Amino acid sequence: QVQLVESGGGLVQPGGSLRLSCAASGRTSGTYGMGWFRQAPGKEREFVAALNWSGTSIYYADSVKGRFTISRDNAKKTVYLQMNNLKPEDTAVYYCAASRSSSAGPERKDFASWGQGTQVTVSS
Repeated sequence: QVQLVESGGGLVQPGGSLRLSCAASGRTSGTYGMGWFRQAPGKEREFVAALNWSGTSIYYADSVKGRFTISRDNAKKTVYLQMNNLKPEDTAVYYCAASRSSSAGPERKDFASWGQGTQVTVSS
């Protein structure tokens, strides 16, 4: 089992930026894809972004395309989510997740391990 810990959330004004990090520990010897999901109050958890082990295959939700960038540093066992031009509708708890294989896509069922989440609030 892979343990995941997110950090970097906070309060930001509309148009601002945040960078989320997710550090992996535990059984990290294998190769695994990574993803970010988010859940706003009263809503279902939704896909944000994902990338495979090598970082060569990347997916984004349409709502964040062009504003968010997912990346990873396998040596540091860390995945990042750079969020620019933030909007109030981006307010949510953001979760990172590790997939069951070296690939990763938008399906929640493909992810086996989840972090506890970090709050992102976009408000003036």
